[in-house]
Amino acid sequence: MVRGLGAASPRDPLGELLVGLDSGDDAAVVRIRQGTALIATTDFFTPVVDDAYDWGRIAATNALSDVYAMGGRPVVAVNLLGWPREVLPFELAAETLRGGLDVCGLAGCHLAGGHSVDDPEPKYGLAVTGIADPNRLLRNDSGKPGLPLSLTKPLGIGVLNNRHKATGERFEEAIAVMTTLNAEAAGAALAAGVECATDVTGFGLLGHLHKLARASGVTAVLDAAAVPYLDGAREALAAGYLSGGTRRNLDWVAPHVDLSGVGEDEALLLADAQTSGGLLIAGEIPGAPVIGELVPRGEHTIVVR
Repeated sequence: MVRGLGAASPRDPLGELLVGLDSGDDAAVVRIRQGTALIATTDFFTPVVDDAYDWGRIAATNALSDVYAMGGRPVVAVNLLGWPREVLPFELAAETLRGGLDVCGLAGCHLAGGHSVDDPEPKYGLAVTGIADPNRLLRNDSGKPGLPLSLTKPLGIGVLNNRHKATGERFEEAIAVMTTLNAEAAGAALAAGVECATDVTGFGLLGHLHKLARASGVTAVLDAAAVPYLDGAREALAAGYLSGGTRRNLDWVAPHVDLSGVGEDEALLLADAQTSGGLLIAGEIPGAPVIGELVPRGEHTIVVR
């Protein structure tokens, strides 16, 4: 969105900015000394589940994911909290913050303070700083023809969250997925020599894969039948629990994607807006299904079969 609003290009007279706005990657990366790069990112959003503690865990996991998606390790984070102080009790805010603290503890990331504002609608997330080896970054512009594509978490979080909001049904598998750190997947990718990855969040699988293929100058061939989904995702879509964000995702990416091989429902699931989704990796790691491959650039950035 920052790029779309016409923000000025970052100035880098010292040549230290390794990843900026150019490729729409997951975080900014700056070389701070030989052998060490600093990763900076932030993310926050309104509640996706009714339980305040779970919301805090999900928001923190989601914010930390951008560091893992770049091949880094989160070191320190600060809270970002918007709270309607005259409407919701501070006990719920405390539960939200406790959820974030617990996730940061699991990640080995210091959570040190933050900032709060009075806000008509509650919002929570983190600003995160991490470190990485500048020569071993995971970037979305490093994909090459011939590489397989792997996905480390199932899709369907968006439609299930919408069903939860409408009905109060609790989907434990979805919560477990959203609160699973991408640390292990990122470590496996680095160990396998992977150079190209991104995480799958608000733009859905199609949106993030489009950005990766566009930045890398390749076409992604996606095997729709190989893409994993959470239990109940297809049923939630069939029942009409579709977010406006998912529809906008598909409208945005459709001109760049050959969707002739699938129907509209399948296309919508592939564009389903995810919260704290998995890593999309140009390579193979243990336990992650291969869902496609990168090929030389063709007419479209993605071909779905």
